[in-house]
Amino acid sequence: MPAERALPAGGTIGIIGGGQLGRMTALAAARLGYRCHVYCPEGEGPASQVAAALTTAAYEDEAALAAFAAAVDVVTFEFENIPAASVRVLERLVPVRPGWRVLDTAQDRVVEKRFFNGLGIATAPWRAVNSLAGLNQALAELGRPAVLKTTRFGYDGKGQSKIGADDDAAQAWRALNGAPAILEGFVDFEREVSVIVARGQDGATACFDVVENRHKNHILDVTLAPAALPAALAGEAQAIAAAAARALDLVGLLAVELFVSRDGRLLVNEMAPRPHNSGHWTMNACQTDQFEQLVRAVCGLPLGSPARFADAEMTNLIGDDILTVPALLAEPGAHLHLYGKAEARPGRKMGHVNRIRPLSSF
Repeated sequence: MPAERALPAGGTIGIIGGGQLGRMTALAAARLGYRCHVYCPEGEGPASQVAAALTTAAYEDEAALAAFAAAVDVVTFEFENIPAASVRVLERLVPVRPGWRVLDTAQDRVVEKRFFNGLGIATAPWRAVNSLAGLNQALAELGRPAVLKTTRFGYDGKGQSKIGADDDAAQAWRALNGAPAILEGFVDFEREVSVIVARGQDGATACFDVVENRHKNHILDVTLAPAALPAALAGEAQAIAAAAARALDLVGLLAVELFVSRDGRLLVNEMAPRPHNSGHWTMNACQTDQFEQLVRAVCGLPLGSPARFADAEMTNLIGDDILTVPALLAEPGAHLHLYGKAEARPGRKMGHVNRIRPLSSF
């Protein structure tokens, strides 16, 4: 599909990954007249329940990848823990947006930090760590407290531990089982914020408003839209996200999470080249939500307006929070989105609720 030609309605979007982000992307695609074909190893899940087709195969299965590519017109992904080599296989057969180089940058925290620092964008101080001796040296340079993280496959607090003044560094290192790691200096931040930018095939960008994120047990609990930030600082956060998207030559969505330090500086924490939990509020408060923007971008359509027409508070429904559904359905101004997961488990995201309020002046 040439970059300057939009995918006609009736075309098929391939989605790698079968979770709730793929589900909401498929629903948005259906509104624009597209079909979706989901590829994931787990079989039926949230995305396949609303998709036109499903391929169940390992991400490394090149024959299955080839058959999947032949059945779709363009491919995107709903999470980034996919082998970059598999995405390279697909790119030889069908357009993949974003491409494997974007994925490769976002998958490794050390590569990611170098990418942002190379653009002149500040992050927490950090050191790559590959041994206990290296960890002790990094602690001597960065001080305590600090946070030790695996470079890959960490999310929702997994694969990381805080090393305080009295904590045993050797124990923290052993807990990672020898995985490559990164030590990040502890940031005394005022709040955590994020911003999502869409970038089209023509290079056009559209940023959603900056939001504040509050976590519980390392999992996003509440997102407040908009974040109560000075306009200049919010504009700086949006500019950071747009600059990163351009530098990556990204087509699709890029979510950038940042710390706001107590002295008013922005420090990038991490990025995700896909729809993001902190963007779910857009489904009920924006002219175009994050999922439709992704579909527009990967299909070569003009980006929609990201303008916010209401304030919003997004709350994740995790584990037994699903038991509150009847009350949420009776609550004025509450918009419920469930993911079709049959079993509620501790820490499992079952859905979210968006509460809509009159537009503020932030």
